Amino acid sequence: MQHHDDPWLWLEQIDTDEARAWVDARNAATEAELQADPRFAPLCQRLKGILDSSDKIPYVGVHGGWCYNFWRDADHVRGVWRRTTLDEYRKNAPDWETVLDLDALALTEDENWVWAGVSWLEPDAARCLVLLSRGGGDARVVREFDLTLPGFVADGFTLPEAKSDVSWIDRDTLFVGTDFGPGSLSESGYPRIVKEWKRGTPLAAATTVYEAAPGDMAASGYQDNSPGWERAFVLRQIDFYTSELFWRRGDRLLRIDKPLDASAFALRDQLVIELRSDWTIDGVTYPQGALLATGFDAFVAGSRAFEVLFTPTPMTSLDGVAATRSSLLLTVLDNVKNRIVELRREDGRWIRREVAVPGIGSLGVSALDSDHSDDYFLTVTDFLHPTTLYLMRSGSDAREPLKAMPAFFDAGPYEVSQHTATSSDGTLVPYFVVAPSGSAAGASGPTLLYGYGGFEVSLKPFYSGMTGAAWLEQGGTYVLANIRGGGEFGPRWHQAALRQHRQRAFDDFIAVGQDLVARGVATPRQLGIMGGSNGGLLVGAALTQRPDLFGAVVCQVPLLDMRRYHLLLAGASWMGEYGDPDDAEDWAYLARYSPYHNVRPGQRYPRVLFTTSTRDDRVHPAHARKIAARMLDQGHDVLYWENTEGGHAGAADNAQTARMVALTYTFLLRQLGEHAA
Repeated sequence: MQHHDDPWLWLEQIDTDEARAWVDARNAATEAELQADPRFAPLCQRLKGILDSSDKIPYVGVHGGWCYNFWRDADHVRGVWRRTTLDEYRKNAPDWETVLDLDALALTEDENWVWAGVSWLEPDAARCLVLLSRGGGDARVVREFDLTLPGFVADGFTLPEAKSDVSWIDRDTLFVGTDFGPGSLSESGYPRIVKEWKRGTPLAAATTVYEAAPGDMAASGYQDNSPGWERAFVLRQIDFYTSELFWRRGDRLLRIDKPLDASAFALRDQLVIELRSDWTIDGVTYPQGALLATGFDAFVAGSRAFEVLFTPTPMTSLDGVAATRSSLLLTVLDNVKNRIVELRREDGRWIRREVAVPGIGSLGVSALDSDHSDDYFLTVTDFLHPTTLYLMRSGSDAREPLKAMPAFFDAGPYEVSQHTATSSDGTLVPYFVVAPSGSAAGASGPTLLYGYGGFEVSLKPFYSGMTGAAWLEQGGTYVLANIRGGGEFGPRWHQAALRQHRQRAFDDFIAVGQDLVARGVATPRQLGIMGGSNGGLLVGAALTQRPDLFGAVVCQVPLLDMRRYHLLLAGASWMGEYGDPDDAEDWAYLARYSPYHNVRPGQRYPRVLFTTSTRDDRVHPAHARKIAARMLDQGHDVLYWENTEGGHAGAADNAQTARMVALTYTFLLRQLGEHAA
């Protein structure tokens, strides 16, 4: 299919009168049906209460001795950025100091500001760059902020709205990548030129440090300000999975000789490399998924003698790495359950020990201050137990409980089990089931299957008051699938479904659905599927390939038109994942599963709810618009809902999130409950 053959191209024009009228009409029809359901209003109110709850865990990052938190509730719709001390944070009701009130700022400036994060000047953290988004998109405005005031810096560093990449070199100098004019952005819309920008000079006077090739994904610069180990680096991101790293020494860029598909970072006197493919060097082969370390200076001088910090097995993979002052903390996935390994460097060697932590569910580690402290935060969570936040210290297994999320739903009637389904090629695919226990177990009922299967993203057990209140307490069973394309078993699990092998991810997901039906968990009419972004592509493919297996589909901020995805917004950056539609060989396999091109008139499909956001500047809303328009034109019964704000998250504040989730679960309850009988 050629681009000019597409009758729905006009829906790629985001805010034309014609496109807006189409969206408004679809929104009105969807809201009229779902908001009329008697479950919608109380469910929306309950979800809003969960999101606004003052009992949620206020997660913090520690900078310059302060604990910083961004918080939304009923009184702070857009949010408040605040800080406190660690001693105060230990209390049940800490005394917070407001640093920036986003509601007040939005009102004063008449802007729909959404918080987009902070870039810190370390190690003292007296200055930062505040990132603000209009409506929740990836494009941000950048403003310098003084934490000693606190307040914005008059005549400080500022950048207009763009998909900028900025970081501090020192108090008066930045690495900056932004829209410098024609040719300065990659085909993906990201900066490909890195410049050094001095305080008090116009952006036009910034000097070029590095320029990536026009076909590269992006380029960026960053400074490691670890005391005594200060180094500057430039990263050339060739595509999503390949990159070059350069050490900037004065005006020279020295290439770090790592494999292109490996990631690397400096940790004081060490260089740490994570492999995505086998690497044979100096007669030694290091396996895919391994983590290696060597002396930084020795590596630059030509040595290739590594210590192996982690070696994967068929059931284990590296899930995360965090550094404290004197240790490296590895979060390991073992059959989709986490454990923690601590590595300490003693007498020139890395010493390993297992950290005694809860052995079920998901664990998350973040250092308080990697330059000056061995303290770190540990989060512990699973499907039925509210998340708990602990303070720990490397070298010890002692855990100090800091915060615990309240129970937002009654978990007593439910149990969690892990199963495997056999995919079409014989691969065993694990999945979790959260279902009624005891006498209610074994009876089929409304079941929601969630998946992602891409970009080496792992789906792990999590606690969600939203899922509990909106689905489990309404009689539903929840299923989380760990299909290929994800990272649950390391790079091999991801690469098994890469590019021309994408169908394997869809086959795995379908196999889980078939296994649920075979085990009597749900009938096809009771089985719904949900996915967002790449997961939207997943459920879109499942919709077109096995419409008989499912009773409802929720397709969120989806990628669906695989012929034009690389021409829309950030789409070109994903060709390493999916392939190039302009290459005939790639298009041959993309065409076989592209949901937009495979919906057919006369075919019976389960009912679909497509959701997206006008302000999504990552995955273009036209993906959802166009397939909904095509299916409606073919006579299919679909629902469509587009939030005007929210970016790729789909919602910009708690009220919008509650409304979106209430619409979604009301749809599922209607389709998989009484309508599935």
